[in-house]
This record gives sequence, structure tokens and C-alpha cells, in this order.
Amino acid sequence: MDLGLKHKRALVTGSTAGIGFAIAKQLAHEGVFVYVNGRTEERVNRAVSEIEGKVDGIAADLTTKEGAEKLFARVKDLDIVVNNLGIFEARPFLEIDDAEWLRFFEANVLSGVRITRHYLPGMLEKKWGRVIFISSESGVQIPAEMVHYGMTKTAQIAVARGIAESFPASGITVNSVLAGPTESEGVSTFVEGLAKQQGKSKEDIARDFFEHTRPSSLIKRFETTDEIASMVTFLCSEAASAVTGSAVRVDGGVVKSIV
Repeated sequence: MDLGLKHKRALVTGSTAGIGFAIAKQLAHEGVFVYVNGRTEERVNRAVSEIEGKVDGIAADLTTKEGAEKLFARVKDLDIVVNNLGIFEARPFLEIDDAEWLRFFEANVLSGVRITRHYLPGMLEKKWGRVIFISSESGVQIPAEMVHYGMTKTAQIAVARGIAESFPASGITVNSVLAGPTESEGVSTFVEGLAKQQGKSKEDIARDFFEHTRPSSLIKRFETTDEIASMVTFLCSEAASAVTGSAVRVDGGVVKSIV
């Protein structure tokens, strides 16, 4: 199936590993010129070297205004923006201070707002564009162990819908993708840390997680990054031209609501 993506230009933020890397790799496979992004030259260069296709890299901390301006100076025009950059950390609500709330909001929400605001006018001129925010099932079912993270994921859903509402019949689609628990670099590190701390195997930790923390999961396992990337690639395509303003679930059935 030709997804109609050849010769398009895309930025995937936070794409040196995990979900972002898988998205960048799949888009490049479809003929998209992809900009990989990360904080360090070393990680960006390694990711670029591992992706087949037309790809370039930009090392910039997009959680900051200065990092965004570095990106804007380097990359002038885009057809696709995938706002994947994000941070997470389990922490009890009473231990989350003001600085942490602001840090999470700036990284997970404001970074995507800045980037979208900058590149959207060019998409509007061409009457074609795709904007995707990588959100989470945690934006619908707020996890008690990281309320600040859940807040940012809900905000991404709202921002994506609001932008889509702002530009109807424009040729631009704007969506959020609700990923479920995924075996990304960050999650793998987190699970390994818990396993060492508790003297258990990674398999035991994963089994406990889906039994007690995410019992509503219907697949009872961590998703792969490629499973998330496949949905994102479809949403970028011509075939998904009628999908906009949507919170698209790729959550392994964690969210119990049927709508």
C-alpha cells in the first residue's frame, strides 16, 4: 500500500531511541525525509546511522526556548511534525513540588506547542500537513503514581483537539496518539531498576505490573515501539486524511471506555 508520503519532510522529536526512533525509522522507510532529534550529538549521530533512507539529525534540547530556536534556524520547512519528546517519573503527589510540575509541562506540552506553532503556517500555505502528539492512556486514566505526567498527557489531547478545531477544512490533520505501556528505553530501564531493587526478574516485574498496576490491559504485555510507530505512520499518510481532532488509542486495551 502506497501511503503517499514520498518526498514529505518530517520532524520526530525525541527520536534517538524508543517510540520516537521507531517512528523515524518507519517514516524513512516510506520515503519521508526525516529529521531525528535528541539532546546530544552522539545520540543523534548514532540514531541517524541506524536508519535507512533520507535522514538528518538535529541535536537540540527542545524542552527550552533556546533549543527550539536552534531547530528553527536549521530546519525551515516541514510537512509532518511528530511531537514525541517527553519525560516521565513515578513520584507520590505530595512529593511533587512546583518546579517538577513546571518541568513536566514544559517538556511534554509546551515543547510541542512551540514547534507546532512555528511550522503550522507553512503547512497551511501548502494546504497539507500532519501534526501528531504522542500522548498516553495515562491522559485518560491518570496514574496515581505520577499525576504530573498524567496531567501533561491530558493536556496534549486537549491541545491537539484545539488546534484541529482552529483550522477546519485546511488540509492539515492534527491528532493525538494514546500509547499504552510500551517497552521503550525509559520503561526498560525503569523495569530493570525495579527488578534489581526487589530481587526479581524482569518477567516477574512485568507480570506484577499488568496484574496490579495496569490490570485492564487486554494484551497483558508491554507494547513494542513498532506497534505505536505503525499507527503514527498511518496517521501521517494520505489514507488517514479524514482522521483529525482524534485521540487515537494504541493502548493495548488499557482504557476501558469503548468510545
